[in-house]
Amino acid sequence: MAATPNLNDTTDEALAVQLECLRRMSPHERLRRACAWSGQVRRMAFAAIRRRHPDYSESEVRLKFIELTYGQELADEIRDWQQEQTESVT
Repeated sequence: MAATPNLNDTTDEALAVQLECLRRMSPHERLRRACAWSGQVRRMAFAAIRRRHPDYSESEVRLKFIELTYGQELADEIRDWQQEQTESVT
């Protein structure tokens, strides 16, 4: 197994317990847990964006998340696409 990262807020003993718990899980359970943890991190990121930018609409919050996660270029492309969609409806 690859070397474990240095987790400053976790003791070596706690990390060993966590890794043992993960090793005992079935692949299905590990995947289910990873998806749940990923969703929780995403919700926390959205909440942080909302706190920093209380004036943002939900669309702007999602775009900021995309910008922070995937880069400015993709966020700009999505903004342009959304603008095109809005203009084609009106």
